[in-house]
Amino acid sequence: MMSESILQKDHPRILIPELCKLFFTNGWVTGTGGGISIKYNNQIFIAPSGVQKERMEPDDIFVQDMNGADIEVPPYEKNLSKSQCTPIFMCSYIERNAGAVIHIHSPELVKLCLLNPENELRISGLEMIKGIYNEEKGRFYDNDEEVIIPIIENSKYERDLVDTFQLALMKYPSTSAVVVRNHGMYVWGSDWKSAKTQCECYEYVFNIMVFKKINNL
Repeated sequence: MMSESILQKDHPRILIPELCKLFFTNGWVTGTGGGISIKYNNQIFIAPSGVQKERMEPDDIFVQDMNGADIEVPPYEKNLSKSQCTPIFMCSYIERNAGAVIHIHSPELVKLCLLNPENELRISGLEMIKGIYNEEKGRFYDNDEEVIIPIIENSKYERDLVDTFQLALMKYPSTSAVVVRNHGMYVWGSDWKSAKTQCECYEYVFNIMVFKKINNL
C-alpha cells in the first residue's frame, strides 16, 4: 500500500477522507451514512461502511477492479467492510461511465420527498440548474430548461435498489442523479469535481423547492 506521505493531493486515498469530512460538515453523511467512490487509473476506490465519515483515514479505503475483485483492502485489525453502496456505485460506472459517485443523506431532500408524492422531481427557473449536467445532450443545462430527476422507492438493503436504479437510468437518460425516497440521493460525474459540484447544485435547488412547496409558491 502506498505511503500517505507520497500520495498526491488528488489521489482518492487523500480525496475521499477529505470530501467525507466536508460532507459531514454539510450534514450529508452524519450517523455513518452515505458514501463516495472514485475511479482512478481504472481502479475503483470505495469508502468503508459504517464508519465515522469525518474521521476516515487513507488506509480505510477499499480498492477493487471493474469486475469487483479486491485489489487492496484496509488492515485486518480495523475490521472494516466495503460500502453497502458498492452495487449502485458499480452500476453508475458501468451504465454511465462515471468517474466518481457520491451518496448523501440530505435532510432537505428527505423533506422534499415527503412533500412530493410523485416518482420524479421537476426543477426549472433557477440559476443553479446551470451547474447540473445533462447526460443525454452532453452539456450543462441552461437556466430556462427543466431538470427531471427520478425518484425510486427505498428498500431494506442498498443492494436491493440496483434493479430500480438501473430502470431509472434507462427511463431518464439525461439525469446525473437518482433520488431514493426518504433516504437520500446518488449523484455521479465525469470526475470527483463534477460529482461534488453537481451534488452542491442539487442540494441548493432542493432547498429552494422545499421553501416553495411549504409556502405554496
